[in-house]
Amino acid sequence: MNPSSISTRNDPKEGTIFFVVKVSVVAALGGLLFGYDTAVIAGAIGYLQVKFDLSPAMVGWSASSAIWGCIAGAMFAGYFSDRFGRKKVLIVTAVLFAISSIGSAIPNTLTQFILARFIGGLGVGAASMLSPLYISEIAPSQIRGTLVSLYQLAIVVGINLIYFINMKIATQNTESWNVEYGWRYMLGSETIPAMIFLVLLFLVPESPRWLVKNKREKEAFSILEKVNGAAGATQVLAEIKLALNMESGTIRELFKPGLRVALIVGVILSLFSQITGINAIIYYAPEIFKSIGFATDSAFTQTIFIGLVNTVFTFVALWLIDKAGRRTLLLWGVSGMVICLLAVGICFHFNFSEGPWLLIFILGFIACFATSLGPIPWVIISEIFPTKIRGVAMSFCTVVLWTGVVLITQLTPILLQNMGGAFTFWMFMVNAIILLVFTYKMIPETKQRTLEEIEQSWTR
Repeated sequence: MNPSSISTRNDPKEGTIFFVVKVSVVAALGGLLFGYDTAVIAGAIGYLQVKFDLSPAMVGWSASSAIWGCIAGAMFAGYFSDRFGRKKVLIVTAVLFAISSIGSAIPNTLTQFILARFIGGLGVGAASMLSPLYISEIAPSQIRGTLVSLYQLAIVVGINLIYFINMKIATQNTESWNVEYGWRYMLGSETIPAMIFLVLLFLVPESPRWLVKNKREKEAFSILEKVNGAAGATQVLAEIKLALNMESGTIRELFKPGLRVALIVGVILSLFSQITGINAIIYYAPEIFKSIGFATDSAFTQTIFIGLVNTVFTFVALWLIDKAGRRTLLLWGVSGMVICLLAVGICFHFNFSEGPWLLIFILGFIACFATSLGPIPWVIISEIFPTKIRGVAMSFCTVVLWTGVVLITQLTPILLQNMGGAFTFWMFMVNAIILLVFTYKMIPETKQRTLEEIEQSWTR
């Protein structure tokens, strides 16, 4: 498929921007909990290693235990959301977040800790596909990329927030206190945002496209009218009904010519968004900095810089994604990631523990990721599949994504110890080069298109 073959449409809408932004922000809080839950382990893992006397392999297992829950959560969330609705399943994820945050703060054994983290992973995995899916199905086409990218912004805000909380907890007390109690406070602090998310979800509507699929057109039109205005709602409703009538609603539809390409795009983007190294840095940043000579306080401070850069450049992505487009940002951002990963590997190879170079290139990598491979996969996989099977298709892609997270989380401590930082980051660089070529050859531009127009473009 020619990546430039999808034309754009930019018809202004008269709907209430405040309404759709409010609803999108609430849904995006699932991303905040995603970032909070997955990055909290960066501050806790060193103390858990001492507390439970963990080998490198068990460090990876402890850090990745939540991710196995993410795979299970993502696997089933699509089916349940297609059957029961996006909103209901999001409410369940908020409950799982709260249960996990309490359970992971009070264990006396590693097994208890891993079980609690797995439960939280179920919520993270489900929310990771449902939040962007929900936003894409309610947002007008002109600002859909920006609104879905709010999910990625929420992820980095969650990461930034927990990095700061981790640092405050770790630096206010002794090492022995942190080994016994500090990590418990880090993990238990997630209860507060989980309860906020749960309460706010009761204030948002169901997805209008899910409502139309389930023959609840009056409810759907009411929501679409708030988003697009009366005339726009009538047009969008007609497009949704036409697209639904053309869909078979079976998984086999994804393997037909045209949509098969959409599936390949979704899978490759999901996998390579993770195996290019982002979570090696997010999960293990303090340990990476300490491994080349930074003190504990300094290592935690570096993670704050990482979080801030991640946040600032995600705002850059929000600004550009509906202007420059998804494909253009991917090409530039992944190119920058390749350069920075090469430089990080060189820093490890020559042991540049003095000076700012390692931090500079890691921050450069984070900046490039945040403007491209951070938000864009969530946007694209929420756009490219038919409505009747969008939940299941996104589940499949999200399971692939979380499988990539598991691989990186489990293998990074082993690779760093046995192969060294240079080999590890150059391996990520090779993966980024593969993704860059794939983006140039295969990924089309989808900005300013309705979901129904994107769907039809695959089969023309």
